[in-house]
Amino acid sequence: MNCQFCNNNLEKVFIDLGQLPSANRLVRRDQLNLEELRYSHKVFICEECLLVQIPAFHKAQDMFNENYVYFSSFAKSWVDHAREYVDKMINKMKLDANSFVVEIASNDGYLLQHFVERYIPCLGIDPAANCAKAAHKKGVKTCIEFFTTKLAQKLSAQRRQADLILGNNVFAHVPDVNDFISGISILLKADGILTLEFPHIAQMIKNNQFDTIYDEHFSYFSFQVVQKILARHGLRIFDVEELPTHGGSLRIFACKSTNKFLKVKQAVNKLLEAEQSQGLLNISGYVDFQNKAKDIRGAFQTLVRAEKGKGNKIAAYGAAAKGNTFLNYCGIGSHSIDFVVDDTPAKQGLFLPGSHIPVVEEQKIKDEKPDLIIILPWNFSTEIADKLAYSREWGARFITCIPKISIY
Repeated sequence: MNCQFCNNNLEKVFIDLGQLPSANRLVRRDQLNLEELRYSHKVFICEECLLVQIPAFHKAQDMFNENYVYFSSFAKSWVDHAREYVDKMINKMKLDANSFVVEIASNDGYLLQHFVERYIPCLGIDPAANCAKAAHKKGVKTCIEFFTTKLAQKLSAQRRQADLILGNNVFAHVPDVNDFISGISILLKADGILTLEFPHIAQMIKNNQFDTIYDEHFSYFSFQVVQKILARHGLRIFDVEELPTHGGSLRIFACKSTNKFLKVKQAVNKLLEAEQSQGLLNISGYVDFQNKAKDIRGAFQTLVRAEKGKGNKIAAYGAAAKGNTFLNYCGIGSHSIDFVVDDTPAKQGLFLPGSHIPVVEEQKIKDEKPDLIIILPWNFSTEIADKLAYSREWGARFITCIPKISIY
């Protein structure tokens, strides 16, 4: 097995979470007695280029299709984040009716709808037909395909090169980073700007975010690795922002290497220095992650046993992929957690993969009055805790498990 970027042989293990089911493949009631496919979640680090990666053990087409269940618009804070980004880029780039914006992995139009409202031409690219259908209802034109070099060549030949290309939380989902970035380089205008947002592995390591490892995420990036990947394909990072989203993300700003007008900002060198201080520029900075995951697993199992031993009722909130990784790694299922609430209608009435916990509407919390509510998507914990504040009336407690077990 070779590195997807530099083709070096992969031998060094970053973390091994064992055999887990596909994180977003929820189960119907009539499938509960069928054996679920499980996949190795052994993550490697390339000792040559330091790209952390998991083998592509099943095709992206099997995950991102008309049955995909993640709709970005159901997270209010994420939609607000998108609106702020749009306002910023319109002002920064002076975008108008003569501009063209392309979003890769545009989902249900959660972001591009704000460009549509401002009469700025845009195109979404997303392989999930059901998400694209929701985007069309918002007035967002969407190409239902995976973004590849071939598609970029096709659009470029149609004179549809972009002033702005953006991709939020898609880079990690790409099984071939070279093809992906090569396509962006082709589609981007000579004076265009690329922005990519992705979770920063520095925060993943620092805050024990092992639950963000699942089958949709093929790569986990440091800033210096992304800089090398883009440089290979004629792109140059000139600015970077550190964001609180998803437990700590980066937003990089890049342009063609031939662009002489956009100068490299101080934030670029500052972040490289920070990664060096954390040890991420050599293999030593990536050790001991496995032991941290084991410690959290043990603490969570102990907590659940104690709560059940007291006869307490446990519920969860958020049928998120990261939550499915966490529950399956910990071996906690429907025998311990009664139900999980999720606002996405497409998930309600189904069961979480592996753990087989039923996914229900929020009314279930009001009806059942659980003693403990586990917030699985910890990156939205403040928003969710505020939403469920009424449960304090009967003394319910909230729990988050990353970066450590916390009850409040």
